[in-house]
Amino acid sequence: MNKKNYQKELEKIIHRHIQEKFIPSLLIHSCCAPCSSYVLEYLSNYFRITVLYYNPNIFPKTEYEYRILEQERFINSMSFFNPVQLIRTEYTPEDFYSIVKGLEDAEEGGERCLKCYRLRLEYAAKTAKKLGFDYFTTTLSISPLKNAEKLNEIGLELEKEYGISYLVSDFKKKNGYQRSVELSKEYKLYRQNYCGCVYSAKRLEKNQDFRKCE
Repeated sequence: MNKKNYQKELEKIIHRHIQEKFIPSLLIHSCCAPCSSYVLEYLSNYFRITVLYYNPNIFPKTEYEYRILEQERFINSMSFFNPVQLIRTEYTPEDFYSIVKGLEDAEEGGERCLKCYRLRLEYAAKTAKKLGFDYFTTTLSISPLKNAEKLNEIGLELEKEYGISYLVSDFKKKNGYQRSVELSKEYKLYRQNYCGCVYSAKRLEKNQDFRKCE
């Protein structure tokens, strides 16, 4: 069975709205400033965007606070076709630990990570529904280490559950990841060398060749 081309599906949605001369509102969950860089540059041409920074998986608190400051700095530094706003959230690590209990030793990219994806996407879906956005999505699919197929499956499940449209994506396509690297250098963004949670941090300590999440 062939995998869906989510980039092409996204382009169809964008084209439809261009034809309608409609600029939809979009709530984007962002994991960090570097991952958001290309996504915001690209989608701000077609959507009215609000970035949602909700990542209770990040460890420790100082790391969370630094990443959210970098997110804010990037949004304030870059010029966008349509304005981009930011919703900050408080640090709530208990949200993460409660849903991954029993999966502490799971492989990176496995069941623990899938639960983490869903946790953050569900928060985004609820927020988008509550605030009346046309769409919600996440920057996570830009990472070569993230499973875009699973992310979109989760997003579409939440679309049905909460009645809010999920904007499908695979932002690493069309050199999206490479562009994010270029923008990170241009804006001197902090590029962390572990995904964010304490388990990925411990893995980094054991393996200095651990690849960056972005």
